[in-house]
Amino acid sequence: MITLYSAPVAPLLNRLFAEAENTPVPALTAFAALPVDERGRILSSKTDYKEIYANLKDAAIPVSRETGLLLYLLARNAKARVIVEFGTSFGISTLHLAAALRDNGGGQLITTEFEPSKAARARDNLASAGLLDLVEIREGDALETLRTNLPEQIDLLLLDGAKGLYYDVLRLVEDRLRPGALIIADNADYCPEYVALVRTSEGYLSVPVADDVELTMKRG
Repeated sequence: MITLYSAPVAPLLNRLFAEAENTPVPALTAFAALPVDERGRILSSKTDYKEIYANLKDAAIPVSRETGLLLYLLARNAKARVIVEFGTSFGISTLHLAAALRDNGGGQLITTEFEPSKAARARDNLASAGLLDLVEIREGDALETLRTNLPEQIDLLLLDGAKGLYYDVLRLVEDRLRPGALIIADNADYCPEYVALVRTSEGYLSVPVADDVELTMKRG
């Protein structure tokens, strides 16, 4: 049985994706209406993210269905048992990763979310999916929540929170990434210093995938 394609996970994900696609969120509409350069400046900011994500607290802003499936496939193929996620939102990406852990025989997923109301919704969704036992949700700024109490070894890292913080979050956890660990960064182009690090450092191998994902492996 593949957890991702079985009840209760599959119908829950279908509902969550449909809600994200069809539920109007005025703050998200207003953000999308900004000039491209202004949206880029905001998304790349290291200082304005708290206000931005507080304003978008009612918006799921999920990974795409294709990226969700990619997360599941990568976690399964890596036989991941310990995963860290930056940016929980309503838990759509978290559900994909937790389903992979379940099918890998169990493990631990630490995910962090700045907005308390989003963390609560993610917790409810994971409970509905029967996957909450695999997940620890840390509420607050990831620069604090991921600073301490991390597992000795991390198999996979997902970066899908405030884009301007990707470099800083990676630096927080990179000494715990095992050789061969995978890093998936959604919309990484909004953090040029992150992209420069993973594409030029001898410690990483990295390649862009599709239009919006940077896939990186930590070298041994």
